[in-house]
Amino acid sequence: MTRTAPNPPRVEAWLLPGDGVFPNNPELPLLLYAGAFSEPDPGTIEEVFAANGWPPAWRFGVLGHHHYHSTAHEALGCFAGSARIQFGGPEGPILEASAGDVVVLPAGTTHCAVEVRGGFRCVGAYPAGQSPDMNRGNPIEHDAAARRIAEVPLPEADPAYGPEGPLRRQWGGPLA
Repeated sequence: MTRTAPNPPRVEAWLLPGDGVFPNNPELPLLLYAGAFSEPDPGTIEEVFAANGWPPAWRFGVLGHHHYHSTAHEALGCFAGSARIQFGGPEGPILEASAGDVVVLPAGTTHCAVEVRGGFRCVGAYPAGQSPDMNRGNPIEHDAAARRIAEVPLPEADPAYGPEGPLRRQWGGPLA
């Protein structure tokens, strides 16, 4: 049974170009769903993510150094505090993520917490069958990472809104 976030999606989409060091994802935009959860309980976020094929992997914050995953997409379900997170590398946009928001990062999207307030925490999840690696922008890893990013399959559903959620419209379809 599909379960979805209680609030209608308010979607911001950001296509982040590579910069020669951080590949990002040239095809799929980062998605920010502001206020997806009115009462952002980590257990509820985990249940919704799991029901949509994104098993929860951790509860923590966002690391304070630029990094990306070339082998998996990632969802962040924010449940406490807020953070300013830079996406796309050192020259990328800085976006606000607050309790109740969901951020969906396509494989390759560089991210780094630049300011954390109020005990910021989120649930992290990856699509079933995908396992994240850790890349920090070493120039010698760029080309191999870009090839891996291009091979990561689309997830079966949006982590917060299920098979018919905004991810399908933003990332194309049909989804696998």
